[in-house]
Amino acid sequence: MLVARMTRSAPGVARVAAEAAFNTATWSLRTYLKVARRLIRAATSPEEAQLLAHELGVTVGTIGELGRQLATGMSLQQALTELTAPDREEVNGRSEATLQTQVNAEDLRTKGQALLRRSRDVWSNETAHPAYARILDELAPDEARILVLMCKEGPQPSVDVRTGGPVGMVSSELLAPGLNMIGPRAGVRYEDFVPSYLNNLYRLGMVWFSREALRSPKPYQVLEAQPAVLEAMRSVKFAKVVRRSIHLTPFGHDFCVAVLTPDAAARGDLPEHQTPAGAVSPDGDK
Repeated sequence: MLVARMTRSAPGVARVAAEAAFNTATWSLRTYLKVARRLIRAATSPEEAQLLAHELGVTVGTIGELGRQLATGMSLQQALTELTAPDREEVNGRSEATLQTQVNAEDLRTKGQALLRRSRDVWSNETAHPAYARILDELAPDEARILVLMCKEGPQPSVDVRTGGPVGMVSSELLAPGLNMIGPRAGVRYEDFVPSYLNNLYRLGMVWFSREALRSPKPYQVLEAQPAVLEAMRSVKFAKVVRRSIHLTPFGHDFCVAVLTPDAAARGDLPEHQTPAGAVSPDGDK
């Protein structure tokens, strides 16, 4: 009644504006109460929560949390404010992480400038690569034995066993990659770990895997008679052996000379290794 009297007493455009404002406020209040009631029902009804979440474009968990807060007497506006407020610990964590990244970046730039200054020092007597100490900490004892073997005895043979025959000419399947005798020849303690050892040496830049075979066929004759190779070949009707080789990288060779085999290096009788040109991964793929 009061609103009706007010709108009737208001002239022209003002009356239209007053009616529109009243209708908008009434609609907003009804919508508010309707949504609030549905949110409270959603707190105990999974079906209602899922339906309302789909309509509002939010998660079911969000709807359920709003409903529980409204059921305790909290206003819808306050519930929405608390739900959308960023978590203090999360914000602090992001701030600390950002600050740490900035600090690390500054430290890296400082170290980079110091490194360049050292490069201009003509009186510096550094002979060993600074990464050698870190690499030693990341090597297993068996891996050191493998490096010594390869440094003193040269590149090592390995073979892949693949499907052969008429089908293998079209699509050859890899049956057993990278079979070798490095474990027994190096005298490692855990022969089953040799594939892992070689992967770690590859990761450290010590060895690389070539698609090319060694010049001499003799090492392959012994390798291809080993039980693991024979078992892989007998697993299919037609099989073929692809000869590969494993080499030290130039960096790996220098590491061995400086750290593991200084006496042999002094004699100057270490075999040569190929440089990585057609390198492949330890599992036989590029």
